[in-house]
Amino acid sequence: MANTPQAKKRIRRNQRRADVNGARVGRIRTFVKKVESALESGDKVAAAAALSAVQPELARGVARGVLHRNTASRKFSRLTKAVTALA
Repeated sequence: MANTPQAKKRIRRNQRRADVNGARVGRIRTFVKKVESALESGDKVAAAAALSAVQPELARGVARGVLHRNTASRKFSRLTKAVTALA
């Protein structure tokens, strides 16, 4: 258990950061799910629109440090491939 003021402060700070980062990851997941649901329904226009919305969200996740660069690149690549295959 924390017994110094600085350690207690770090626990509070880490909890706040975890909440914020969790919300960021959840937001990214929501955008990815929109693309996947558009793909399942077969709507190419909606899938393309959702894909253009997910790309800056993935980039923002990388910039904020909640996603690894390669993870975001892989997700975007796979989604792009699926949307183009829908044609």
